Amino acid sequence: MYFCFMVEQLEKHTKQELIDKFINLYSEVKTSSSKITKLNIENEILRLQIKQLKNQIFGIKSEKHTTIYPGQQSLDFGEKIDLDLPQDAEEISITYHRKKTRKKREDFSKISLPEDLERVTTVIEPIEDTSDMEKIGEEVTELLAMSPAKFYVKRIVRPKYAKKDKSGIVIAELPSRIIMGGKVDVSLLVAILLDKYVDHMPLYRQVKKYERLGMKLNDSTIGFWVSGTVKMLEYLYAVLEQKIRGSCYLQADETTIKVLDKSKKGTTHLGYYWVYHSVETGLIAYNYNRSRGKAEPHNFLSDYNGFLQTDGYVVYETLPNINIQHLCCMAHARRNFFEAQGNDKARSTWMLDKIQELYAVESFARTMKFSNDARLELRKKESVPVLNDMKVWLLKNVTEVLPQSAIGKAITYMLARWDKLTLYTQNGILEIDNNLVENAMRPVALGRKNYLFAGSHDAAKRAGIVYSFIACCKNNGYNPYEWLEDTLNKLPDTKKSELHNLLPIKKQDGL
Repeated sequence: MYFCFMVEQLEKHTKQELIDKFINLYSEVKTSSSKITKLNIENEILRLQIKQLKNQIFGIKSEKHTTIYPGQQSLDFGEKIDLDLPQDAEEISITYHRKKTRKKREDFSKISLPEDLERVTTVIEPIEDTSDMEKIGEEVTELLAMSPAKFYVKRIVRPKYAKKDKSGIVIAELPSRIIMGGKVDVSLLVAILLDKYVDHMPLYRQVKKYERLGMKLNDSTIGFWVSGTVKMLEYLYAVLEQKIRGSCYLQADETTIKVLDKSKKGTTHLGYYWVYHSVETGLIAYNYNRSRGKAEPHNFLSDYNGFLQTDGYVVYETLPNINIQHLCCMAHARRNFFEAQGNDKARSTWMLDKIQELYAVESFARTMKFSNDARLELRKKESVPVLNDMKVWLLKNVTEVLPQSAIGKAITYMLARWDKLTLYTQNGILEIDNNLVENAMRPVALGRKNYLFAGSHDAAKRAGIVYSFIACCKNNGYNPYEWLEDTLNKLPDTKKSELHNLLPIKKQDGL
């Protein structure tokens, strides 16, 4: 009955009308099919993003990758494992009991105490009268102890002398101080800076700490001391920036810091530290800027001449300076493939294995303490063939994956920066990645978890200056407390032309 009805309906239309109707329907089906395909791709991307977010919150943060070589068995607990057992194998259940061995407790009484620690000796004599006894030896017990920090008053006494001819009085000059007129010594200023910027202790917590030690201060006084001290360090910081720009090889990166902004009441402004690391001198500068725009790197690197290594942030690609040779970071390229494993396990694993071969070459050169020339020769022999294989693989697979998929984006990212990613194989001074500067930014990440935000844009700038010098000390083997105390004592009387002598440069390069 329905068939007859359909025939009647069709007979009402001409042949051309039926053809047009068929074409329209076919076009609609094709459009719908394309929409379904697009939605499936978007669904796959969203599912992968959800998986990555869950991993960031609950999963392992490390990007460590283990290479599985041919013949080596691997167990993937997320997939079914085919053990190739006979189909008629009989299943049996085996149970047994075993004694649970207790984990041996570590003997903390056997820790070694450094020989250079001060020894304070207490002698405990027997209760008995030993006046008529002969001493044959002694038992020594060493305990690790600590005396809490304490305040004391540093008195500077300057004797006054009258000349015999009564022409005047002679008295020594008072040493220059960082806070002129303030009753505070450099030793306390350094302690405040390190508590704030190394141990990430806000000033109000320091006030409570000092009160427990018997000295009542207020955070406004301490804040004035901090700003005055950093203001003196600004002169040296300008020299630090100049020294870094004179390097032939820089690494750059940026990280965020929340800042209270009076123009945005009730909210915080997201500012940025632009971090520049001189690989040859170990010097580091944290430049604070309110935005992540191109103004800051364009200004800092306007007259720079040398290698610049960064991640894939597009701002660095727009630098107008033609004297810069730009190279990219292999760790950032690797991260994309690590995150794409949930999208395409086989392709991601292949690339991760290849990148691990490159890092094995770098690890060997570092372990053997190769010179730059020796490292370059090793890279030409071992790394360049691996990179050639990677390039062929990328060109082949870029046409076989969806551009919007995670694996497609990873491949496109690496291909677009290929020359900059492989530039490190042409000069032995260059590193394979940007990890040295990324490691230098960890104190800021730790600080964000403690003080949450900077009190103002000026406070963020001051923090960047102190972070810079602390990072320089760490890189070049200086004790931050000793360097800061020595530098702040010398700084007021140091000529501008001699400020570079105060920088914590690598000791083998001379001071």
